[in-house]
Amino acid sequence: MESQIKRKGFSKDFNLMVIGQIISILGSALLRFALSLYVLDITGRADLFAVLFAISSVPMLLAPLGGAIADRFNRRNLMVIFDFMSSIIVFIFFAMLAIGNSSILLIGVVMVLLSFVSAMYAPTVMASIPVLVEEEKLEQANGIVNGIQALSNVAAPVLGGILYGLIGIKVLVLVSGVFFFLSAILEMFIHIPFMQREQNRHIIPTLVDDLKEGFSYVVKQSFIFKCMILAALLNLLLTPLFVVGVPIILRVTMQSSDTLYGVGMGLIDFATILGALSMGYFAKKMGINNLYIWIFITALLIVPMALSVTPLLLNIGYYPSYTLFVVSALLIAMIMTIISIYVITVVQKETPNENLGKVMAIIIAVSQCMAPIGQILYGVLFEAFSVKVYVPILIISIVMVVMAIATKRILRFEKSEAAK
Repeated sequence: MESQIKRKGFSKDFNLMVIGQIISILGSALLRFALSLYVLDITGRADLFAVLFAISSVPMLLAPLGGAIADRFNRRNLMVIFDFMSSIIVFIFFAMLAIGNSSILLIGVVMVLLSFVSAMYAPTVMASIPVLVEEEKLEQANGIVNGIQALSNVAAPVLGGILYGLIGIKVLVLVSGVFFFLSAILEMFIHIPFMQREQNRHIIPTLVDDLKEGFSYVVKQSFIFKCMILAALLNLLLTPLFVVGVPIILRVTMQSSDTLYGVGMGLIDFATILGALSMGYFAKKMGINNLYIWIFITALLIVPMALSVTPLLLNIGYYPSYTLFVVSALLIAMIMTIISIYVITVVQKETPNENLGKVMAIIIAVSQCMAPIGQILYGVLFEAFSVKVYVPILIISIVMVVMAIATKRILRFEKSEAAK
């Protein structure tokens, strides 16, 4: 009877981790949004905040170190420590605000510190999922965790905007700190299987050796290395399309109103959540041997996006063009999320537990490094073809077709039981 119940749902430990993630991620998202409004309010300069965000993203390059730590220590304890560290940083920030210190430098330091903790935290969570759920539910579990992240990105601006206006920055910072603290308390009740690894040297040289081992493992494991390259290319090509391309097209090319711009961006965010939460269903239809088909479908869906901003369709009327563009973007966002989660899940299944943290962190770090490069490239392309924005979109579609063909050839010889 107990095994039947276990097969129907997730374990208590995974459910507790999910609840902790909801609390922690929402607290983090609320704080980021509140700080964005606050910096804009006191300086009136969006460029200054952009620089602050860019600087605060640098610690994410330390994710592999977080992965090495996650493979060496008890992951439950690490989650508790990281959330407590975040709460302490935020409480100290609140105290500084309370005594009147609200300098941009202070805000920058707080953002960098929280980003550093996040770089340590993310690989710990990703490495914990495979040991908390059954293998056949791994795709669904990853979808839930990714869905929480996507949902927080939608909820934070709405909830943060309301709370910022009602209670102000100081109380909102305090609320964020309380969220981190509550998440740490909750995580104390999680049990994550842990086997102490032998350590003959001081912790620093040990972690350095672990990092070398992690990079060596990823490079030598042909299948995992190919999955990392695939994840990096998706982040290079598709993520900037939504970060840079979609806002430019909706706001500048189509000259959408505030309402329709918000509706379009909100629907795309919702599609990301839907893709993540429906992963359990789509996992049954996916496999390494047909992954190229999903990429090819994405390439085809980019074509109507390009058609929607051609002079022919724009001259017909605003709403047909807007509808075609948003529907295409919705489907692409959903498929992109499904592919990303699937690739991560396959790597988790193929990686031994003692290397999970390092491998997940290396893939995260490499993929995230690709996004800024893609954003710069997209910025240059959209500026060069500002009158003919459909040209760079069609270029992206062609590149995606080439990527689909390459994926079929590169992965066709890979035989992975975990991917079936």
